[in-house]
Amino acid sequence: MERVFVFDAYGTLFDLGSLQPHVEARCPGYGAVITQLWRLKQLEYSWLHSVMGEPFSDFWAVTVQSLQFALTSAGFMLPLNDVEDIASAFKRLQPFPEVSEALRALPARRAILSNGSQEMLNALVSHAGLADVFEFVISVDAARAFKPHPNCYALVGALMNVPRRDVVFVSSNGFDITGAKRFGFAAVWVNRAPPEDAIAPVDTSQLYRLLRTQPEQLGEVPDRTCASLAYIPEVYRIGGF
Repeated sequence: MERVFVFDAYGTLFDLGSLQPHVEARCPGYGAVITQLWRLKQLEYSWLHSVMGEPFSDFWAVTVQSLQFALTSAGFMLPLNDVEDIASAFKRLQPFPEVSEALRALPARRAILSNGSQEMLNALVSHAGLADVFEFVISVDAARAFKPHPNCYALVGALMNVPRRDVVFVSSNGFDITGAKRFGFAAVWVNRAPPEDAIAPVDTSQLYRLLRTQPEQLGEVPDRTCASLAYIPEVYRIGGF
């Protein structure tokens, strides 16, 4: 059985923390809260679009809409050009430090499956110098829905010609792990929260981590948990998947 490894992009391969300086530069003193609201609303809007049906709006539209919500909620009324300029930081996110080496060390077929639009993902992967690493960079655009809708995960089998039982899906997002497991993939949760966060006092800067990056309580649990992608190639080599 040859495993195929499929990776979420945002928060799994690419560090969303690199968004905050772009927001802070336009909204001094509000970078942290606006970034938190932006990401939380971005996912909420993606799910609303999925359940409301047509017309479908891709993730770029959702990203701009959710940023407009966050800015307005914090009292910043910026022109659309400025909003889009801030949102364009999604195309230039920095990969986590171990990502390139870990992916290149993984002797298996590799792909991305992300909510990002195809244009956003192509720009992101190219900017990070990872275009040669992936056999496929799959946007959910073709499913006309957003993860965790099952039609999104079905794109992997359709494009890569692989049964779902042979797919290992890797994500840092709890809802994504739940969706992948329920669809029939094996799942690896990348827990990127520093260990000390488990005992540190909670503040508003941790809202996104607490709400979206933790395992959901819906019955599905990850097959494996790791702190970074560096763990995955070694486990694969010793037959751990």
